[in-house]
Parts: sequence; C-alpha cells; structure tokens
Amino acid sequence: MSGTELAVETLTLTAGARHLVRDVSLTARPGEVIGLVGPNGSGKSSLLRAVYRVLRPDTGQVRVDGADAWSLPVRRLARTMAAVVQEPGTGIDLTVREVVAMGRTPHKRLLDGDTAEDARLIDTALAAVDAADLAGRSFDRLSGGERQRVLIARALAQQPALLVLDEPTNHLDIRHQLEVLGMLRRLPATVLVALHDLNLAAYYCDRLYALHNGEVITSGPPAEVLTPRLLAEVYGVTAEVAVHPRTGAPQVTFLPGEPAGATPAGPDQPRS
Repeated sequence: MSGTELAVETLTLTAGARHLVRDVSLTARPGEVIGLVGPNGSGKSSLLRAVYRVLRPDTGQVRVDGADAWSLPVRRLARTMAAVVQEPGTGIDLTVREVVAMGRTPHKRLLDGDTAEDARLIDTALAAVDAADLAGRSFDRLSGGERQRVLIARALAQQPALLVLDEPTNHLDIRHQLEVLGMLRRLPATVLVALHDLNLAAYYCDRLYALHNGEVITSGPPAEVLTPRLLAEVYGVTAEVAVHPRTGAPQVTFLPGEPAGATPAGPDQPRS
C-alpha cells in the first residue's frame, strides 16, 4: 500500500427533487485519515457511495490521483480503492478465509489461483483485525461485529492506496473499535471514514468534514471543527469540549437539555 490523493469537487447527488449531497468538495492527501461527521441523514453515506462508485454524481467529480474515478476501468480502480460499507453482509456461503481472499481478486487474472504471497497477505489481514481464529468458520454464522472485522480484513487484503469506510466501528465492542481505528491510523494508505463517535473521530483523524443537510458546514483539524457552537447547530445538543490531558485531542462531553437559544436542526431547516 501507498497513499493516494482523493479530491471531491463540487459534488451534488439528488434523489428525485431531494438533494442528498449539495456542492460538496473535500480533499484527502496521501497518508491522511479524513473523517466525515454529522447526524443521521446529513449525507455522509451518500457522499461515500459516490466516492466508491455506487451513486453517480449529478454534477461534480471524484478524482483519484487526478483521474476521474468514474471514468477508470473497474478493475484498475479496485487495485487502488477498497470500500467497507455500513451493513455487514449476509447470505455469503463462504468461510471467513475465503471472504478475505476475495480482496486479492483485483490483482489476479481469470482462473489464477492463490499464491504464497496471497496467503501471507490474507493471514496478515486477518491478524490485523484480530480474526485469525475465525478463518475456518462460516461467514454467515458470525456475529455482526465479527462480520464487520472480516470485511475490513477483506479490504486490507486488497492492498488499497485509498480505503473508504462507512461507520467501520458499528457492531464492534470498544476494544475492537480502538484496535481497528488504531490499525487504520498506521496504514500507509489514505483513509476516508465516516464516524458517529466524535471522540474517536477527534483522536484518530487528521482532519474532519462536518456535514449537515447534505452540505459541508466546516472542515479542518478536529479542534477547529468540534466546537460547542457547531455541535449545537448541527446536532442540536449542548456539549462541552475540552482538551484531554493525556491525548491532547478534543474531548466532547454531551449534556442534557437543548442548547441555549438554539432550535434542534431538522432535515429541511435552513442554517442561519
């Protein structure tokens, strides 16, 4: 793996008359971990689907190292980009090892078998997500958290220079949340990840993009993005933000009650 550059340029996605994403631009430089934050319905998943070529943009572009991602051959793009979607798959009648081995497909010709190097990469990917002991088990018999880890391992086996993840910590216990995000932090790859947990986003991400109603409200280092004012505006909550004495990262504490002078944001409510 080696990091690649991602550029999303004035991207708009619609569903009928509704804007899912409106004029969104972002950049992820080689080796950065970029986080998307925002409440449910803010456009995070839709934006990621446009990046990994499930939803075609109405306008705007997704560029990977300067090339239009939607114009690249599927196989070529798969050698550069891997995606982990929000819902762990089901109905896959394969062993865990076979699922992870699917990550090697973009690097093979038709009918090629697994090589010793493939086996090494599969073993390494399983170990990276603490799933080596699951290798012989049926994927469909795993818990949601176990399936999630296996799908992350499949993406790692793909050796992507760009890794796109939609809520990868869903279904994971706290230990595996920390281990998975720590592993992503250490990868020699560019990472674009949507996260609900703002404290995890603050600690593990280089920069954040905050979305609301399909638009980027603000972006920058976590300390600049995660402010009480933004959390009141975007999430409709009262929060205190302090610097954690050990990590130096912003630490968000949510408090009961509505923020003073603020109205909880609805899906159609304009920003002031």
